[in-house]
Amino acid sequence: MKTIRSKDFKHERPWGALDIANIEGSTVRLHWTDQPYKWHVNDGQEVFAVMDGQVEMFYRVDGEELSTILNVGDIFYASVGTEHVAHPIGEARILVIEKEGSV
Repeated sequence: MKTIRSKDFKHERPWGALDIANIEGSTVRLHWTDQPYKWHVNDGQEVFAVMDGQVEMFYRVDGEELSTILNVGDIFYASVGTEHVAHPIGEARILVIEKEGSV
Protein backbone atom coordinates (compact mmCIF):
# COMPACT_ATOMS: atom_id res chain seq x y z
CA MET A 1 0.00 0.00 0.00
CA LYS A 2 1.12 3.55 -0.66
CA THR A 3 -0.31 7.05 -0.76
CA ILE A 4 0.82 9.39 -3.52
CA ARG A 5 0.34 13.14 -3.31
CA SER A 6 0.36 13.94 -7.02
CA LYS A 7 0.71 17.69 -6.46
CA ASP A 8 4.07 17.08 -4.71
CA PHE A 9 5.54 14.96 -7.53
CA LYS A 10 8.18 16.53 -9.76
CA HIS A 11 10.67 14.93 -12.11
CA GLU A 12 14.01 16.27 -13.37
CA ARG A 13 12.87 15.95 -17.01
CA PRO A 14 9.62 16.60 -18.88
CA TRP A 15 7.33 13.57 -19.00
CA GLY A 16 9.36 11.84 -16.32
CA ALA A 17 7.18 9.33 -14.51
CA LEU A 18 6.55 7.65 -11.22
CA ASP A 19 5.51 4.04 -11.83
CA ILE A 20 2.53 3.29 -9.60
CA ALA A 21 1.23 -0.09 -10.75
CA ASN A 22 1.16 -2.67 -13.49
CA ILE A 23 -2.29 -4.21 -13.75
CA GLU A 24 -2.53 -7.18 -16.09
CA GLY A 25 -0.26 -5.61 -18.71
CA SER A 26 -1.39 -2.01 -18.28
CA THR A 27 0.74 0.57 -16.54
CA VAL A 28 -0.45 3.27 -14.18
CA ARG A 29 2.04 6.13 -14.12
CA LEU A 30 2.11 9.66 -12.76
CA HIS A 31 3.87 12.06 -15.14
CA TRP A 32 5.24 15.54 -14.47
CA THR A 33 5.87 17.92 -17.35
CA ASP A 34 6.16 21.52 -18.40
CA GLN A 35 6.79 20.71 -22.08
CA PRO A 36 4.63 19.26 -24.89
CA TYR A 37 4.90 15.58 -25.71
CA LYS A 38 4.99 14.42 -29.36
CA TRP A 39 2.25 13.41 -31.76
CA HIS A 40 1.67 9.68 -31.34
CA VAL A 41 -0.74 6.79 -31.60
CA ASN A 42 -0.74 4.27 -28.75
CA ASP A 43 -0.64 0.49 -29.24
CA GLY A 44 -3.82 0.26 -27.17
CA GLN A 45 -6.27 2.41 -25.31
CA GLU A 46 -5.08 5.28 -23.10
CA VAL A 47 -6.71 7.03 -20.17
CA PHE A 48 -5.17 10.44 -19.42
CA ALA A 49 -6.33 12.19 -16.20
CA VAL A 50 -5.13 15.65 -15.18
CA MET A 51 -4.20 15.66 -11.50
CA ASP A 52 -2.67 19.14 -11.30
CA GLY A 53 -2.42 22.03 -13.78
CA GLN A 54 -3.95 22.36 -17.23
CA VAL A 55 -3.27 20.57 -20.50
CA GLU A 56 -4.35 21.37 -24.02
CA MET A 57 -4.89 18.03 -25.75
CA PHE A 58 -4.64 18.08 -29.52
CA TYR A 59 -6.06 15.17 -31.49
CA ARG A 60 -6.95 14.32 -35.07
CA VAL A 61 -10.29 13.07 -36.34
CA ASP A 62 -10.52 12.23 -40.05
CA GLY A 63 -7.41 14.34 -40.69
CA GLU A 64 -8.81 17.41 -38.90
CA GLU A 65 -6.81 18.75 -35.94
CA LEU A 66 -8.94 19.55 -32.90
CA SER A 67 -8.13 20.40 -29.29
CA THR A 68 -9.67 20.58 -25.86
CA ILE A 69 -8.49 22.14 -22.60
CA LEU A 70 -8.25 19.66 -19.73
CA ASN A 71 -8.43 20.94 -16.16
CA VAL A 72 -7.83 19.17 -12.84
CA GLY A 73 -10.10 16.14 -12.68
CA ASP A 74 -10.69 16.00 -16.45
CA ILE A 75 -10.06 12.76 -18.32
CA PHE A 76 -9.14 12.24 -21.98
CA TYR A 77 -9.75 8.78 -23.42
CA ALA A 78 -7.77 7.87 -26.54
CA SER A 79 -9.19 4.84 -28.28
CA VAL A 80 -6.94 2.63 -30.39
CA GLY A 81 -5.76 4.65 -33.39
CA THR A 82 -6.37 8.12 -31.90
CA GLU A 83 -3.47 10.38 -32.89
CA HIS A 84 -2.88 12.92 -30.13
CA VAL A 85 -0.39 15.16 -28.34
CA ALA A 86 -0.54 16.83 -24.92
CA HIS A 87 0.63 20.41 -24.38
CA PRO A 88 0.75 21.43 -20.71
CA ILE A 89 -0.08 25.02 -19.86
CA GLY A 90 2.69 25.62 -17.33
CA GLU A 91 3.46 22.65 -15.08
CA ALA A 92 1.10 19.69 -15.06
CA ARG A 93 0.83 16.30 -13.42
CA ILE A 94 -1.02 13.62 -15.32
CA LEU A 95 -2.07 10.09 -14.42
CA VAL A 96 -1.76 7.85 -17.50
CA ILE A 97 -3.12 4.33 -17.76
CA GLU A 98 -2.08 2.48 -20.91
CA LYS A 99 -0.80 -0.78 -22.31
CA GLU A 100 2.69 -1.50 -21.00
CA GLY A 101 5.37 -0.31 -23.44
CA SER A 102 3.16 2.19 -25.27
CA VAL A 103 4.76 5.37 -26.57
